[in-house]
Amino acid sequence: MSRKNKKAPWEEEEEIIWVSKSEMKRDMDALQKLGEELVALTPNGLAKIPLDEELLSSIKDAQRFKNEARRRQLQYIGKVMRSIDIEPIQAALDKLNNKHSQQTVALKKLEQKRDRLIENGDSMINAIMVDHPEADRQHLRQLVRQANKEKAQSKPPKAYREIFQYLKELYLEN
Repeated sequence: MSRKNKKAPWEEEEEIIWVSKSEMKRDMDALQKLGEELVALTPNGLAKIPLDEELLSSIKDAQRFKNEARRRQLQYIGKVMRSIDIEPIQAALDKLNNKHSQQTVALKKLEQKRDRLIENGDSMINAIMVDHPEADRQHLRQLVRQANKEKAQSKPPKAYREIFQYLKELYLEN
């Protein structure tokens, strides 16, 4: 009786995970898409992402290339990315993209605050003064009056925009 395929009870069996060819291709395409996102970034954006030297230089090369050379370079970037851990890169890229979304949300909130300020007047000005005591109450009142006057006379909304800029300085640049 041969013991060819039998293992001793104390030996652990390794679990082999089989990956289909299609799955490997999908993974490579995902890496290439990530590479395209990196190539589309500005130099300031690239500086915020943890990249090794080889990957960084190949991304900079891809930014210079056009047409077929660019396509081949993107494939090369995908190949380079197969051998490194992409999770920190993906996390930094997500954070960079989310920063834009957070800024958009903040601006929308300021627009809503401006609209409430024009509608409610003094009560909203008092709420702003509680949050920002350094704000100029008289200037805000004057802008609100001008905005209401422009709205009533169907004039261009100059004061309306000035209120937004003033609120933006108060809330976002602090």
